[in-house]
Amino acid sequence: MIVVMGATGATGTALLHSLLTLGTPVRALTRAPLRPIPGISGTPRPPVEVQYADATDPQSLRIAFKGANQLFLAMANSPAQVELETRVIDIAAHTGIEHIVKISAPAAEPDSPVAVSRGHHLIEEHLRASGLTHTILRPYAFMQNLLRLAPTVGQGIILGTTGDAPCNYIDCRDIGEVAAAALTRPDIAGGTYTLTGPEAVSYPALAARLTTLTGREIRYVNLTSDELRDNLIRNAHMPIWLADHVAEIQQLAVSRPETPTTTVLDVLGRPPRTLDAFLHEHHAHFRR
Repeated sequence: MIVVMGATGATGTALLHSLLTLGTPVRALTRAPLRPIPGISGTPRPPVEVQYADATDPQSLRIAFKGANQLFLAMANSPAQVELETRVIDIAAHTGIEHIVKISAPAAEPDSPVAVSRGHHLIEEHLRASGLTHTILRPYAFMQNLLRLAPTVGQGIILGTTGDAPCNYIDCRDIGEVAAAALTRPDIAGGTYTLTGPEAVSYPALAARLTTLTGREIRYVNLTSDELRDNLIRNAHMPIWLADHVAEIQQLAVSRPETPTTTVLDVLGRPPRTLDAFLHEHHAHFRR
């Protein structure tokens, strides 16, 4: 039995689709088990076993992990992430889980300039010390997060701090398929994989593609890190730690120019989904 933690997120939902397609028994964990999981409930495929669990509730995790041997671990970034994920790993190790596939982050290093990545490094180290078989996935920016740009695209602008630096993007559905491979193929389990789409695209180039897509001019406005933080806090109502994170990962793209990897092709035997295909799929979202 495979347990999916983070089942209602974009990557978790994509993983559920992949596992269902493979006919693999799966238990989806959620804090709201009566709420339908997007795209899963009502499908003609074998039903997903949905169960309550909360990372702040250790007993719920012990119950949820019972009878399972593999765990997919994906949690939203937060100031409590290191505490919560290390607790999950410890409980998994004591309840019979043998293999954990963890969603991590690029630059997961002890001296990373990105605070969230430093946290992922600590969690990765804890996972290694657990003695469990573990597979680490380090995806770059989710294409699905680009949908959050719609409000400013509607005003004809994209805001950022990356200048002309290229940025990697990956479709969450590709992450889900790689995670499914890691959970079902022994030849994939146990590695560390950096995941990207097929190309790195700068914000000015993204603005040009959105201009073509929407039929109206979209400009990229380059801000300082402080200006971007202030805008995200004031206008997007982000908490300070999250605004700091966005600014940090954008500056990382400047200090460490991003280039695509071939991991998705190597693992799945097909190229990753393209940014252009994703934008066209969601064209109506940007034309509002």
